[in-house]
Amino acid sequence: MIQITLPDGSVRAYEKNSTPIDVAMSISHGLARNVISADFNGMTVETKTPLSTDGNLTLFTFEQPEGKKAFWHSSAHVLAQAVQELYPGVKLTIGPAIDNGFYYDLDLGERSISENDFPSIEKKFLELARGKHEFNMRSVSKADALKKYKEEENEFKVELIENLTDGDITFCDHDNFTDLCRGGHVPNTGIIKAVKVMSAAGAYWRGDEKNKQLTRLYGVSFPKQKMLTEYLAVLEEAKKRDHRKLGKELELFTFSQKVGQGLPLWLPKGAALRERLEQFLKKAQKKAGYEMVMTPHIGQKELYVTSGHYEKYGEDSFQPIKTPKMDEEFLLKPMNCPHHCEIYNHKPYSYKDLPKRYAEFGTVYRYEQSGELHGMTRVRSFTQDDAHIFCTPEQLAQEFKDVIDLVLYVFKSLGFEDFTAQISLRDPENKTKYIGSDENWDKAEQAIINASEEKGLNTVVEYGEAAFYGPKLDFMVKDALGRSWQLGTIQVDYNLPERFDLTYKGSDNLEHRPVMIHRAPFGSMERFIAVLLEHTGGNFPLWLMPEQVIILPISDKYQKYAKKVSELLENSEIRGLIDSRSEKTGRKIRDAEMSKIPYMIIVGEKEESEDTVSVRKHGEGDIGSFGIDTFIQFIQKEIKSTLVQF
Repeated sequence: MIQITLPDGSVRAYEKNSTPIDVAMSISHGLARNVISADFNGMTVETKTPLSTDGNLTLFTFEQPEGKKAFWHSSAHVLAQAVQELYPGVKLTIGPAIDNGFYYDLDLGERSISENDFPSIEKKFLELARGKHEFNMRSVSKADALKKYKEEENEFKVELIENLTDGDITFCDHDNFTDLCRGGHVPNTGIIKAVKVMSAAGAYWRGDEKNKQLTRLYGVSFPKQKMLTEYLAVLEEAKKRDHRKLGKELELFTFSQKVGQGLPLWLPKGAALRERLEQFLKKAQKKAGYEMVMTPHIGQKELYVTSGHYEKYGEDSFQPIKTPKMDEEFLLKPMNCPHHCEIYNHKPYSYKDLPKRYAEFGTVYRYEQSGELHGMTRVRSFTQDDAHIFCTPEQLAQEFKDVIDLVLYVFKSLGFEDFTAQISLRDPENKTKYIGSDENWDKAEQAIINASEEKGLNTVVEYGEAAFYGPKLDFMVKDALGRSWQLGTIQVDYNLPERFDLTYKGSDNLEHRPVMIHRAPFGSMERFIAVLLEHTGGNFPLWLMPEQVIILPISDKYQKYAKKVSELLENSEIRGLIDSRSEKTGRKIRDAEMSKIPYMIIVGEKEESEDTVSVRKHGEGDIGSFGIDTFIQFIQKEIKSTLVQF
């Protein structure tokens, strides 16, 4: 017998060589019907893999990320089989699961695949899937694996196998199809009920532009047709909400090839939006005891060697800037924290002076590969709402909890209600990626765990996701379409104070090391605004809108009255503008709707004579006639209701 420990901590005894599906059956037949993958002692296994030792077993359904990964990886096999049958002679390379589906990279030779071919590929895929073919793993010697793919003249698989160790090579078989594979599959192809080939794109073998260009087919699949239909509907809505599309329509930001890829240019409306977000956070930070600082956009290379950033990120950063002086090199600032350490170091501190909370909207630079750039969510120049708190170990717990409160305030004010706090810890199997002692890491990780528990956060733990200098609490926020984004982050760091020799004089009159907290509730202004755009569809909270009101005079005769209304709004700090074009009112209303301006004020003879305004609300239509003072109070009340107090 073997002892199997389940995720709830319960231990059950099973006969040796029982399978995960046997365990699922012993729990419930409903669970067994839905289980598609499993994890045994940290290793992905098939549902029919014999379990021969005691261990920890987790069963996955499609609803869990691990289950989706197995489902989509299995689907990649079926996609490759379908393409191979439709395009004899195609050379297969790799086909992994990704966040939203899967892809397979193919060498089609002189042929090509376009959107017109997708329906026939999907038809063949489902025809093959309906055969309910089981996925079976088998070990293969390196010699036999090389022989197979050399005979098929598949130089891509040969290259992969040559880099593998004999004894660790496995093939996966289903139906008459075989592929080089490490495992992680659903029980059989029949579970896959719906598929959509999403797109075809070019991709260099192994991501190297010196290598051959392949065809990458992206797909997504589901255990029910209804789920695919719903997914495609969400995608259509996502296209409407794409921040790149909305940013252009609302004239918030742009990019220029002459300026450079990944370097955003903020237009007047976008700059004003960004400034309001900055002022919103600065006001809360001032109440929380932060002091604003400013640092240069560059620093000597030695600064980042000291911090460890150069060792970890130097090869992926912009190259050093050389000066006329011999051996003098500067870097574009990749992080603000080394500069803040040097600000702390400008004079000695006592324990009575701590904590010191330095905040900066600091612009940093990272050389992202051109293929990884994506609108405002992945750029080469971005501004972090950065702050670093230097405190005593005794102050750490309270300071960390106070930062959590600040992050929650930001989310509440901007309508992010669905989020999970991810406790990002070291990879216990590979500590070489991190700097600092085990003792300091243990203290830092425990501080985050304790603070999260005390605040009652909904948390998950992810090993291997820590920063190289310390563990993190990352806030994973779901938007209106259910997509997850990493926004705010809080990090505990015992290591940079050590590297920069930061000290304070304790009550014992001896020198001690402060603890450092890194935090950024927005994360970066660029990414945060992009996510906020897609979450709201451009319909920001009223307090944040670039223009809160637009005044539409029905003819030139009422421009003077429109100006009077505009001045009264401006005096009450309500942002508005006048559409003074000689256009029909219907056209002006449509344009205002497209610009997502929350309120439209229509003024004509009746309004001028009665000193009133007729009001339309974006997306809703007419909401009635108001006296000007009444309308101002109405707007002020809505602004107050959407901007909670810190």
